[in-house]
Amino acid sequence: MKLYYVTDRKALSTTAGEQNRLLLEKMEGAARAGADWIQIREKDLPGRELAALVEEALRRIPRSCRILVNDRLDVAVAVRAGGVHLGESSVPVAEARRIVRDQPAGADFLVGVSVHSLESAQAAEQSGADYVIFGPVFETPSKTAFGQPQGLDGLARVSESISIPVLAIGGITAQRARECVLARASGIAAIRLFQDAENLEQLLKELRA
Repeated sequence: MKLYYVTDRKALSTTAGEQNRLLLEKMEGAARAGADWIQIREKDLPGRELAALVEEALRRIPRSCRILVNDRLDVAVAVRAGGVHLGESSVPVAEARRIVRDQPAGADFLVGVSVHSLESAQAAEQSGADYVIFGPVFETPSKTAFGQPQGLDGLARVSESISIPVLAIGGITAQRARECVLARASGIAAIRLFQDAENLEQLLKELRA
């Protein structure tokens, strides 16, 4: 099962000046605890600041934990991150693939997509996406803009209909992670589940179990 931490430094209970430092500590902790992928999702940061944050994360975190950048393909390519995660309104997957094809790490560069319907998931696969994040599966404040929860039935339909990995997102808890796996998801993606955990190592052990 893939365990995928999506960052949100603004949700951290600290001053703006300390957010990046604390976020890097959270990412290091998640990587040490066994997270597979970390998506740096700091949409408000200018390109130069985002690149600096990603570069620092790449320096601190072993390559066994892949670092992806949300939306900013240019930044991900420039700093040689492990991949990019695109929204449905981002650069098309096929175009992203064309851009990274000739890059030094192009063959090992992941392109993921957030999807909210079966049709979008199928289109992402056909366009060359390596994985999709599907949701919201359960109700969650951070995903209200994407409509009503898709539920486990919706997750199962998508998981059974495409061959690339499907990761569930939206209202994920340790108990719900098990339900998502039973619905044939390849893993889970979450912000608060990982970022707010008091004992990340114990949490990830429970999720693996």
